[in-house]
Amino acid sequence: MTDKVPVDLSGAAQTMLTTLYLKALDADFDRPVLGDRYAKAAVGRLDYDWREIGVTGGWAPLITVRSAQYDIWARQFLAVHETAAVAHLGCGLDSRVFRVDPGPGVQWYDIDFPGVIALREKVYPSRHGYHLVAASATDPSWIERIPTDRPLLLLAEGMSMYLEQHEGVALLRRVVRCFPSGELQIDFYNRLAVRSQKRHTLVRRSGSTLHWAVDSPDEIVNAVPGVRLLTTVTLFDADPFVRASAAFRFGKRLVRLIPPLRNALQYHRYAFGVDRTSVTEQTGSQRYSSTRPLEKGVRR
Repeated sequence: MTDKVPVDLSGAAQTMLTTLYLKALDADFDRPVLGDRYAKAAVGRLDYDWREIGVTGGWAPLITVRSAQYDIWARQFLAVHETAAVAHLGCGLDSRVFRVDPGPGVQWYDIDFPGVIALREKVYPSRHGYHLVAASATDPSWIERIPTDRPLLLLAEGMSMYLEQHEGVALLRRVVRCFPSGELQIDFYNRLAVRSQKRHTLVRRSGSTLHWAVDSPDEIVNAVPGVRLLTTVTLFDADPFVRASAAFRFGKRLVRLIPPLRNALQYHRYAFGVDRTSVTEQTGSQRYSSTRPLEKGVRR
């Protein structure tokens, strides 16, 4: 039997264990949202008492809907940009590179704290065009590892809220300044969600603190010169939400008349730079192009 891998993490980095566990539970559902078999295998590899997390599969859609939506958007981008670079910031133990399975022309970089990267090396295999970078998302040095002669997909899922606002804005500005073109795919909590963090089970149990809140895509467009909004959806509007549990679908009906609750969890997608490739995609009932911006704040 293969020896299990010990885990020693704390703070925001520890939240990746909760997200991994919820994805593994989802994989066993009769009607999974994400169906992440890699997460299930990773949970089995780690020497950790998962009962300590104190969450049940009922919480899984909070994580799996988001991950499934960003998988969709990442595949759309890579279907057009077959030689792109991908910078997956705050990757944690997410298995997106294996779920998305990019083509041979893509260079994919998973970036996180050294302790997280060391754990990934023991849990997940390597693959062609796949790189691990041990660095904080706010450390400019990771950018030096990414080729700048190709479009960049910046993926930052479940990370922004742990940054200070000035750190997050500086990070996005730096990316837009250093790369010729690409997309920023990043999620945010609104101010209500950040103010209510003591009631947030996943945050409270990790002992971490939320900082950066964003209520509208306009805040990003105004703070980061050169970006243009492609689309933004909430947890309840995301395409994979149709596979969420009945309890979550009922919750959608309860919050539809309360915008701060409905918009608590937001998934944003922006383009930047001059992309000579015409990218017109169909998302739900709305068409958009990465070379032509939508009106600011468009929602579905």
